[in-house]
Amino acid sequence: MRDYVKLTDRDNVAVVTHDVPKGTEIMPGLVLLDDIPQAHKFALADIPKDGEIIRYGVVLGYALDPIRRGAWINEHMLRLPVSPSLDDMPWGVNIRKDLPEAPVKTFMGYRNPDGFYAGTRNILGIQTTVQCVQGVLDVAVERIRRELLPKYPNVDDVVAVNHAYGCGVAINAPNAKFPIRALQNIARHPNFGGQLMVVSLGCEKLTVERLVGEENNTPDNVVVLQDCKGFEAMMSAILCLAEKKLQALDKRRR
Repeated sequence: MRDYVKLTDRDNVAVVTHDVPKGTEIMPGLVLLDDIPQAHKFALADIPKDGEIIRYGVVLGYALDPIRRGAWINEHMLRLPVSPSLDDMPWGVNIRKDLPEAPVKTFMGYRNPDGFYAGTRNILGIQTTVQCVQGVLDVAVERIRRELLPKYPNVDDVVAVNHAYGCGVAINAPNAKFPIRALQNIARHPNFGGQLMVVSLGCEKLTVERLVGEENNTPDNVVVLQDCKGFEAMMSAILCLAEKKLQALDKRRR
């Protein structure tokens, strides 16, 4: 296996494929000056202050200080380029029409109910409508991992999709569509297997209907914490619904 990846002649950094210790001669004449963690970059040449850092033919940013050849490059060492305006962003550039035919066109994924998007993992994803439910849900997720997940060996994990949104916001403002759309798309993540589970508070501006649609706002998919009388009732409701979703996910096969 190669120790690093460099894709274009323009690149002045390369990415290591595994942890590589300081002092390694990673290529002829280039000795690493730092320990380089897997998937991190090292400099192929001396880069001056404000010099471009180019990976895969793309400028990632500009050096805050001079960087020596063989040094580790991380996010604290560069200034990010200014993103172009969405209205002026070019598209359809550098389109290649001479790409080779792929030798393998399938992979061992999880087929989903939509029939198209395939998952790479089998996970129970629990959506939230508002930041106010995070504390309760985090406790519930720990209990699900400890008490329920061992019963369902074909399920990889359970994750809480927490976010700092949903209350105290101008929910009908024009740009509110962007965070809402992002959360809606996460709810349909292919690794979640079409098993929708939402924890709601009950008085948030980002309602369940806005998040996953009115047709999915049912007791089979949603736990409303304000409908539960006390903390233990909240835990019981979340774990009960989680177990039903885990039973369905456990039937998934690659």
